[in-house]
Amino acid sequence: MSDISYIDRSGEAQFGDFVALLKPRVMSLVVFTAFVGLVVAPMPVHPFVAFTAILFIALGGGASGALNMWYDADIDRLMRRTANRPIPAGRVSEGEALGFGLALAGISCVMLALASNIFAGAFLAFTIFFYVVVYTVWLKRRTPQNIVIGGAAGAFPPMIGWAAATGGISLESVAMFMIIFLWTPPHFWSLALFMKDDYSNAGVPMLTVTHGRRATRTQILIYALILAPVAVGAAFTSIGGPLYLAASLVLNALFIRGAWRLWRRDEDVALAEKYSAEKRYFYFSLLYLFGHFSALLVEKGLGIFGMGGW
Repeated sequence: MSDISYIDRSGEAQFGDFVALLKPRVMSLVVFTAFVGLVVAPMPVHPFVAFTAILFIALGGGASGALNMWYDADIDRLMRRTANRPIPAGRVSEGEALGFGLALAGISCVMLALASNIFAGAFLAFTIFFYVVVYTVWLKRRTPQNIVIGGAAGAFPPMIGWAAATGGISLESVAMFMIIFLWTPPHFWSLALFMKDDYSNAGVPMLTVTHGRRATRTQILIYALILAPVAVGAAFTSIGGPLYLAASLVLNALFIRGAWRLWRRDEDVALAEKYSAEKRYFYFSLLYLFGHFSALLVEKGLGIFGMGGW
């Protein structure tokens, strides 16, 4: 790894810099989906156990972010979107980020195992390994399928939450995993449509770089079509219900319509409009995922009063 971060540092790292290493925006998604996985599980969990489990899952997600930033510091310096991260900006050294990430990874996995069960702790450890080693080190710089395969790491949190409550895996936890897994490519590829130059400058083989924007638009539409029946199908598991079904039908109709519009979009028009439609689709994809998992939470809440589910 480069030593530029050591040369450019202008002072001691601040608390906020280490918080930034955790990728708080990504962590918020990890926390929310893990929380939903834990809450909708059929086994009741003591509130204190639930709180500690989510806390350590969050720390594990943060550890993954810190280790990702440590390894990717060289390419982060070349991308506008990431140039101001703590390491490329010179506020945190690579060694500090590595030590911080490894410490958090160890603490989070051990404490989750103690707070809930060994399987959940081991699952969190595997997730961190998958994100850092399989995705960041192996896939990200080698294949345009990086985000497809590597996206599994971001889809594991609801399964970990479920495992913290039940000690295992079920059809329902796999359904939540599949929603995020199939959602991840269109989500990140819509970002790549308007951030193509960043990935190209950094030498990251994102699909827009290796196959162009037109092929990427096609893949977004394909994945949106594949995702829809999986997301809607979750309504007919024990964690689903009529409210989730209605929400999923609406969200998937909008998601597919947006993907269709992106597919039909002329590249010259997109450039002239500064990829405004692509940016809207990217942000809507966040609402799409939040909407699905929020609907699962509401179904669980209604179930307490005998109104949720089928």
